Amino acid sequence: MAGPLTALRARRAPAPESAPQDSSPPGRRRRTRGRGKGKRTGIRRFFTWRKLIAYVVGLFALLIGAFTVLYYSIEVPEANAQAKAQSNVYKYRDGTILARTGEINREMVSLDRVPTGVQHAFVAAENKSFYQDPGVDPMGIVRGLVNTVTGKGTQGGSTITQQYVKNYYLSQEQTVTRKIKELVISLKVDRRSSKEEILQGYLNTSYFGRVAYGVQAAARAYYDKDVDDLDIAEGAYLAALVQAPSQYDWAVATPKAKRLVTQRWNYVLDNMVDMHWLDAAQRKRMRFPTPVAPEPAPGLSGQAGYLVDAARNELIAAGVSEQELAAGGWTITLSIDPAKQRALEETMRQGLDGSAKGKQGRADAAATQGGAVSMNPENGHIVALYGGRDYTEHYLSNATRGDYQVGPVFEPVITAASIDTKARKKPTADRLGAVKSTARALGMDTDSGGFDKEQSVELGLMGSSPLRMAGVYASFDHEGKRITPSIVQSARRGDETADPPDAVGDRAIDPTAARLISRSLIDGDGGPDAVRAIKRPAAGKGGVSDDKRAAWYVGYTPDLVTAVGLFGEDPTTRKQIRLRNAGVQRVADLWNRYTDKALSGVPAAWFDFEEGSVPVPAQTVANAR
Repeated sequence: MAGPLTALRARRAPAPESAPQDSSPPGRRRRTRGRGKGKRTGIRRFFTWRKLIAYVVGLFALLIGAFTVLYYSIEVPEANAQAKAQSNVYKYRDGTILARTGEINREMVSLDRVPTGVQHAFVAAENKSFYQDPGVDPMGIVRGLVNTVTGKGTQGGSTITQQYVKNYYLSQEQTVTRKIKELVISLKVDRRSSKEEILQGYLNTSYFGRVAYGVQAAARAYYDKDVDDLDIAEGAYLAALVQAPSQYDWAVATPKAKRLVTQRWNYVLDNMVDMHWLDAAQRKRMRFPTPVAPEPAPGLSGQAGYLVDAARNELIAAGVSEQELAAGGWTITLSIDPAKQRALEETMRQGLDGSAKGKQGRADAAATQGGAVSMNPENGHIVALYGGRDYTEHYLSNATRGDYQVGPVFEPVITAASIDTKARKKPTADRLGAVKSTARALGMDTDSGGFDKEQSVELGLMGSSPLRMAGVYASFDHEGKRITPSIVQSARRGDETADPPDAVGDRAIDPTAARLISRSLIDGDGGPDAVRAIKRPAAGKGGVSDDKRAAWYVGYTPDLVTAVGLFGEDPTTRKQIRLRNAGVQRVADLWNRYTDKALSGVPAAWFDFEEGSVPVPAQTVANAR
């Protein structure tokens, strides 16, 4: 029965769909599913999921092993040479010594002398997790290493322990090696020292500006009191100051820097409230504690202090940390020409005080400040700088301050923006935007206001400094390339060098625009008598600001650009006031007398215009707007 039953079932079963016959040799079964999943070949065989996991595990094992080796091989060193800090030597470009600085101002104090609220202010500013963390912030370390490798300079985010280690045991150099040492030593220091010992060390080794190391010296420098007597608001300012001492020093801070440090002061106090270290009602009643005026360091009287400050600020902007610079050992050569510096000092002194006769004359002289910068337009080197009557009497440099309106001397920038827009065929819908963009390209600070309204731009209501305006006009003199005035010729400490970027930058405006501006200014608009008096080709623009608080003249020959400003300032309060006796001719005369002395014996140079040397009337340029 088996045979017929089997045949019957076979007949009832559905007929299978026709399929191609398998022609594979006997013993082999043809693969009909999972095509493309054959054995991996080439580089793909190294990237299976299992192997990728193995690679990651192996990499972590290598990193842990390498870190373990580093941890046990790197010892906590002796304290660095901060206590042996040397002087910085500043020289004129001919090698003669201008000044020596670098005497350390520090008084070590125990932590119990620092009020608890002040201690908490520093922790709130720099490292809220200080009392809980192991001494390092892993993500901060990664950011620091990446920024160091990619050349982005210094990196915030280090813990208080790391900053203490850097200040006390290591140098301020920004290298991968130093970052790794900082990490390892910070972990070891956190294990062997209490948080109180670390915080005490941090407060005693931090740099606060005004040549003040440590919180006690800072308390004396900024509030003329001992650290024991600081209140929380004052401590919060000092804590905010550590981030950028020179920029945030209230005595010399720009309006923008004052806003920034005030924001950081608020940030510190708000963090204290968040951490329950400060009562919210008490916080609300606090007002910003304005620091006292600084006491300039000895040996920097006359113009020396202004020149040293300008050089320091330039090196800091170039990436040298303030703490490293303050530690000393640098030989810094300035581009200042001693003969031209003497000529500028004599001219400004005579112009400011020479005509002060009688009681009213002396009052007018006392209420008038002067600032000037003279530079070589070919290389951007500052050859002379006048910051005020005396650095020890007027700490804020009139050569670099940017809080006075520039007035009519801004007009060539407006014209340059119009000509440049047409020459480069840019969109012309946003005229204010074009002017602001051109001003920024020429080196002006466009974040301080004055560029938001048509009338503000036309009247030159934005603030600027003789230093920046000299750079703007040097760009006109250099056929439109941006010229950033530079005072540091070289800076060396042993084998280490720190040179600022090249003062001659990229194209700021079209060469045609620059030539047209120069040709129009050869007419001497704003001070023709002064320009003609020097008996050599010269271009210039002068005028009095709309608020009558500043008078300017910025002029140039093919080989020398000089910006001179006279500023009204109350001698007691240091607030801006109207100038009592300073018309445009007076400031133009100062420019003339200095330029005549500075170029005495130098053959006259001629402007090199491709289209010819005949000046174009100012109206021709005005019509180009």
